[in-house]
Amino acid sequence: MIKKRLLLFSLILFLFPLCAEAEELQWAGCGISKKAFMKELASAYKAKTGTTINLKGGGATKGIRLTAAAKTDIGGACRFKLDRPEENNTLMHHVAWDAIVFIVHKDSPVDNITTQQIKDIFTGAITNWKELEAPEAPIKLLIRKGKISGVGLTLRELVFGNPDQEFTSNAEVRKSTGPIEVEVSRDINAFGASGNSSAQRRKGIKRLKVDGIAPTKENIMAGTYPFYRPLYIVTRQEMSDQVRQFIDYALSPYGQEVIAAQGTVNLAEGMNLKSAYKGRM
Repeated sequence: MIKKRLLLFSLILFLFPLCAEAEELQWAGCGISKKAFMKELASAYKAKTGTTINLKGGGATKGIRLTAAAKTDIGGACRFKLDRPEENNTLMHHVAWDAIVFIVHKDSPVDNITTQQIKDIFTGAITNWKELEAPEAPIKLLIRKGKISGVGLTLRELVFGNPDQEFTSNAEVRKSTGPIEVEVSRDINAFGASGNSSAQRRKGIKRLKVDGIAPTKENIMAGTYPFYRPLYIVTRQEMSDQVRQFIDYALSPYGQEVIAAQGTVNLAEGMNLKSAYKGRM
C-alpha cells in the first residue's frame, strides 16, 4: 500500500507542472485579420484547449516575415506571400475572405462610387468632391504607407491590375489603415481604402457602394462585390505540434463557425470565390 501511494505521489509530482504551465503562442500580423476574427478565435481556442494566443499587430508584411524568421509562432496576413527570401520559409493557410472597401465620413452625401472614379482619385485625375456630385471641397486622399502592405498591395492588384501602381503625390500617407479609418471618421472631406472586416466595425465612417454594389457580407460571399480577397494565418513550413493544432482548429467547423459569427466570410460561405478570384493567392 505504501509503495502504491509513493508511486501515485511521484506521478502527481511529474504531471502537475505540465498541467499547471499554460501553453502560449505568439501571433503578429495585420490589424484587419485581428479585427476580422483573430481576437474571437483566440478566445474560443483558449476556452477549448487552455492555450493562450497573444496578439500583436504590425501589418501583414510584419506578420509574414516575423513568422518566417521564427520571431513569432504564427502570423496574420491579408495579402499573398511575395517571392522574396525573407518570406520563403512560410505557409499561407487560407481561412477566410475579406474585401477592400472605400470609406468616407458617415455624413458624406456620397454613397456610391465607380471603379473608374476610384482609379481617378488615387491617380489624381479627380481631386474635388464636386466631381462626385457632392459639395465643392478638395478630396483629402489618405493612403497606406508602402506598396506591399495588405491593403496597399491588394488595392493595387484588384483595382489597377498593377502591384507597382503609383498614387498621386498629393495623397497623405499614414502608417496603417487604422489611422486612416480614424481620420476619415473625423473629416468629412477625407477618403481612403481599408479592409471591410475592420471598416465595418468603425463608428463614424461609411463604406461606399462600388458600381452600385454594397460591400455586404452577402455580396462578398456571392462575389458580386468586386474587390474581395483572402485572409491567411501564416506558419513556418516546419510547424510545432501546438501551431499545427491551432491551424487544425481554425480550419475545423468549430473555428470556421467562430469566423463566420464575426461577420467575416468563412471558407464554406465563400466556397465559389476562389475559382473566380482575380488576384494572386
